[in-house]
Amino acid sequence: MLIHGDNLLALKALEQEYAGKVKCVFIDPPYNTGSAFEHYDDGVEHSLWLSLMHQRINQIHSLLSEDGSLYVTLDDNEAHYFKVMCDEIFGRSNFIANVIWEKSDSPRMDAKYFSTRHDHLLVYAKNKGGLKIKTVDVEDVPSHYDRVDENGVPYYPKPLRAMGFEDGAEDRPSMYYPIIAPDGSEVYPMRQDGSKGRWRWSEEKAKKDAHRIDITPGRNGWSVNYRVMYKVLNGVPPETIWRHEDVGTNRTSKMEIKGIFGRKAFETPKPEALVERVINIATNPGDLVLDSFLGSGTTAAVAHKMGRRWIGIELGEHANTHCLPRLKKVVDGLDEGGITKAQNWRGGGGFKFYNLAPSLLRKDDLGQWVIDESYNADQLAAALAKHEGYTYAPDPDRYWKQAYSSEKDYLYVTTQLITPETIDHLAEQLGEGESLLVCCKAYRAAAEGRDPRINLHKIPAILAGRCEFGKDDYSLNIIDLPKDAAAEPFVPAAQREAQAAEAEQVRKFGKQKTIFD
Repeated sequence: MLIHGDNLLALKALEQEYAGKVKCVFIDPPYNTGSAFEHYDDGVEHSLWLSLMHQRINQIHSLLSEDGSLYVTLDDNEAHYFKVMCDEIFGRSNFIANVIWEKSDSPRMDAKYFSTRHDHLLVYAKNKGGLKIKTVDVEDVPSHYDRVDENGVPYYPKPLRAMGFEDGAEDRPSMYYPIIAPDGSEVYPMRQDGSKGRWRWSEEKAKKDAHRIDITPGRNGWSVNYRVMYKVLNGVPPETIWRHEDVGTNRTSKMEIKGIFGRKAFETPKPEALVERVINIATNPGDLVLDSFLGSGTTAAVAHKMGRRWIGIELGEHANTHCLPRLKKVVDGLDEGGITKAQNWRGGGGFKFYNLAPSLLRKDDLGQWVIDESYNADQLAAALAKHEGYTYAPDPDRYWKQAYSSEKDYLYVTTQLITPETIDHLAEQLGEGESLLVCCKAYRAAAEGRDPRINLHKIPAILAGRCEFGKDDYSLNIIDLPKDAAAEPFVPAAQREAQAAEAEQVRKFGKQKTIFD
């Protein structure tokens, strides 16, 4: 799903269907650097930026599955403040790692103080107990794995006899036994001083893994070693420093975007290899990946090539000018850059492109809530079905069966006046055990309760207080900030508690002082 519209509203709209179903969220939000980016207002004051992010992360938390995880790229301007905020939403125990991404492959010679070469990638789990992080394949084998076995797996030899001051035969008698040499002689784990030592392996393990034991002639008789195999198939746990040669840089990503659009089309894209690593370690094929700051479409493009389902949300017009054409190229197999060759991607699949609908209700000239006139009958029925928890599926034969919540429970949405005669007509068509909820603009008093199987709800009344209507945009542009309590500056829980305690002291003892500025 590619969604064009405000990400907070879109996240709220997704909650009913996708709460607890998203396996991985990767977001690259505006860094709040004060730079005038072409596609984002990226210079919002710190506390307001945190408040705006707080609302969105709360929604993301509800969408994540119990074994899901969140990955957020930020720089030093907000990363540490963001972590404090995220600790409150997710719980400090669910913080997983602060990965350092080497975003540059060369120093900035014009830097005034330090040449910044990294960004942060903060990782959180919805529930740490259920999280599984997959290993990373390592192609460069360490140099000390200087031998290869019969199957081509690298290894290095290590003495089977326990070295140093480890226990000897007296303390570990079961580890003192003979190993048969090629000439038929018995080899025991003897120390250099002539005393009895011990093997590292038990006799049972030595027999089981005899193929890993090498017995070679040495200066003082037979030398017994075991092979330490390189686990190339199992990979290694991901580390907290990601080098540019492994996951790319800002320079890499700009070249990828230029290769797609033939020009510099976006200021701060992320390299496909970076997103590929995140999706690799956090998901499996078929899992659902979400990016609510889709930007140039990188997360969706990578997820698609890797066989994951995805939802991408983008507010700006580049949802049409960048994301849509890029993802069409991916589907058509015309995107040859990024991870295409590594994933052997040749095209396929598809996606749906949505525009976020306007607010369902608006206030008229008299300040009364009315249905937005931009909704036609079908759109209104679909919207009410979503709000009421029904599945929108119009029946081709029964006009009033527009949605259902169970096998025999239906929804009918209409803007017409409901009269007693209307109820009688609907009642005649109801089958055995069937019930009907009618959402309408108005109804005659006599119609209510006329048939116990039919309930009546007025449309504006049933929606009031359920959502915040009359808003089509919660963008990160400071000019459009919602003027409500949710947009007040974010204050961590510990600070709020301290302020409340101090306020209580003032109330009790009448001490005149400023609580906070």
